[in-house]
Amino acid sequence: MPTPPMEPPTPRRAGPPRGTARRRWLRGAALAAAVLTAWTAAPSAAAPPGRDTGRPGHCARQDTIRVPGAARQQAYCLEELTTAGTVASGHTDPADWAGLTPEGLATPSGVPGIQIDGYFPDTSTGNTNHGWNHDSQFVIRLPDRWNGGLVVAGSPGVREQYANDRAFGDWALDRGYAFAATDKGNASAAFHRDGRAPGEAIAEWNTRFTQLTRAARLVVAQRYLRPPSRTLAMGMSNGGYLVRWQLENRPGLYDGGVDWEGALWRAEGPNLLTFLPPALRAYPRYAAGGADAEDAHGTMTGAGYPAGSEFLWPYHRQYYWDLTQRIYREELDPGFDGATEAGTPFCAPGTPACDADYAYDERPDEVREAVARIALTGRVGKPLITFHGTLDVLLPISRTSDTYARMVRREGRGALHRYYRVEGGTHVDSLVDAFPGRLRPLVPCHRSAAAALERWLEEGRRPPSSRTLKLPAEATPAERLARCPLDG
Repeated sequence: MPTPPMEPPTPRRAGPPRGTARRRWLRGAALAAAVLTAWTAAPSAAAPPGRDTGRPGHCARQDTIRVPGAARQQAYCLEELTTAGTVASGHTDPADWAGLTPEGLATPSGVPGIQIDGYFPDTSTGNTNHGWNHDSQFVIRLPDRWNGGLVVAGSPGVREQYANDRAFGDWALDRGYAFAATDKGNASAAFHRDGRAPGEAIAEWNTRFTQLTRAARLVVAQRYLRPPSRTLAMGMSNGGYLVRWQLENRPGLYDGGVDWEGALWRAEGPNLLTFLPPALRAYPRYAAGGADAEDAHGTMTGAGYPAGSEFLWPYHRQYYWDLTQRIYREELDPGFDGATEAGTPFCAPGTPACDADYAYDERPDEVREAVARIALTGRVGKPLITFHGTLDVLLPISRTSDTYARMVRREGRGALHRYYRVEGGTHVDSLVDAFPGRLRPLVPCHRSAAAALERWLEEGRRPPSSRTLKLPAEATPAERLARCPLDG
């Protein structure tokens, strides 16, 4: 989902690309042809993962690696691929992941290897990283010590390709995974300007995730001389939506996925455009107090915003609800406000074409058709673990992941899905620092979910049954940041 306003990312230092001799390039091309099946072969058919596989030396074969389909790529040999080193070296962008994780989250280190930055052909220009002003940017990181696996991620909100670096990119690299991430093909709060028809900009997110997965699998094979034994899709918020879509529509590319509070799109609802407008209408009346406050509170809770989350409402009203409604409505229903682009910020109900008055059910069929282009079905084809905080007031759990879990069961895919409702979790973990003792960070729940998925795939050990993970009331903040047992 969109993030609070922030300054544009500062372009990072772009070191010179490594030189490549034609003979080496030809060897790389021959290898690419030999392992072309890495694009589409069943992921689990490869050998089981193991440390130090294919490690003839630091940054080996860097000069022969080619990202299939990339219009531009730059490879770097780094002594540190995690944010412990990439912040200083200029190979990540802290502004891209600002606000997503708790301040006290530990940063692993000691992961040398190759980083490849680049972009695929595209016509949109919202991503300013590297001074390229070009969307469809990606990053691929290849650790020297490889465990045989690959993690592919899409960015949350309308952030860029480095957005997951601190939340779980560092974790993946420290575990020995190769890691690839995409900006989804259009970035910034003006993402809706991309595409020729309503819904096309969001539909591109799925296309770009697939594109990067196929390319990264082949890049891994070039670097380590065999395709990945495990390919995992991971993501939070919009990135979680991408994980769901990939496992529904491209299951052959993956072994499984971890879905962190994924967004839900359904043509019949619920979706963002059904539960955000009631909040925009009711919250000002609730905040004003007086005789109308109780009725407004009932409207909020009826729309999915849980009782007990009221302390989070002012922040989300200021930074999330209004902006999110306007830019996603502009993407899917640009005709609502005519020639105005993305509505009027914080307009009062009753104002002409005010998004606070938006009524999804009353809009033309074309709007539901646009949502149908990006809709989820629940027909997952590979193991999926979902977790979601019960105090999420951007994507209320009762209107998103609860609904998606029911969809998966209705499609007869329940055996492939585990769903954990995390009591006290909210949409962004940085709010745990703002409200100590009242919220629970979700980062450790990702670690637990990812480890459970590994055991599920590698050992056949099914994770604990779907459940609500109770808030450990007596735990210290440090303990909450360190543990999130799925059987709790």
